[in-house]
Amino acid sequence: MIDARTVTADDGVHLWAARSGRGDPLILCHGGPGLWDMFEDVAELLGDRSTVVRWDQRGCGRSQRCAGPWTSARFVADLDAVRRRFGLDRMALLGHSWGAQLALSYALTYPERVSALIYVSGTGIDSDDTWHPAYRENLLAGLGEQPERLLRWRELTERAERTDEEDRERAVLQWSVEFEDRERALEHAGRMAEPWFGVNDECNRALNEERKRTWGTPELHAACRTLDVPVLIVDGGRDIRPRSAVDSLERALPMVRRVVLPGAGHMPWTEDPQGFRQAVADVL
Repeated sequence: MIDARTVTADDGVHLWAARSGRGDPLILCHGGPGLWDMFEDVAELLGDRSTVVRWDQRGCGRSQRCAGPWTSARFVADLDAVRRRFGLDRMALLGHSWGAQLALSYALTYPERVSALIYVSGTGIDSDDTWHPAYRENLLAGLGEQPERLLRWRELTERAERTDEEDRERAVLQWSVEFEDRERALEHAGRMAEPWFGVNDECNRALNEERKRTWGTPELHAACRTLDVPVLIVDGGRDIRPRSAVDSLERALPMVRRVVLPGAGHMPWTEDPQGFRQAVADVL
């Protein structure tokens, strides 16, 4: 049974959230920035071990459309509002991609409220130039395996304006490269886009620009070295973002374990659900 609720942030913005499962609390932080919760499968995988809370980040998905602000500090505060709404003193956090960065930022801010951090498919704590060029190269190479898909993606990307249907088509083409199983890649990517809420591009740009300014600093590395929270890093071995990007985070953390699922891409729970469940359940 899913218990859907409205969370009111401290500035009055309404956030969508839902709770399911049973056991110790686990809050999920979806990727993006600018996307929405796509963790139905993860909630089902872990629902017999944890009470799972999902939510849509500010201005995205089923949450209230708003004018931001688009900052990590604001999103950390929103996550804490979700915690309070469900009456949690401490919880495990699972963040994926951008959501892994958000979950790490929360744990650094409120370590006493986090029982464990599960960091999935993130990009580490160094600057973007350590991973983004390789990611871009791998993205184009993956699209180029089907030349007509690359051409269509380029055409849609270069348009000054796109319809909602074209935005969805472009996203599905791009997301399809995130899966190692090329035969089912479009199917998996299509499921991610159903239902389609539209990407919040303003949110995406602002938070990515903030990361470029603030990530990779000596202060961030120092903070991670003192983080008093057990951390599990989960990688899909075939992620198009080089997994070496996460080495910096692994080296910095005092309590860390890392699991690589070799046959999976950026969404490892989709391509290796049992491996993913086992890795996470061991922490929970």
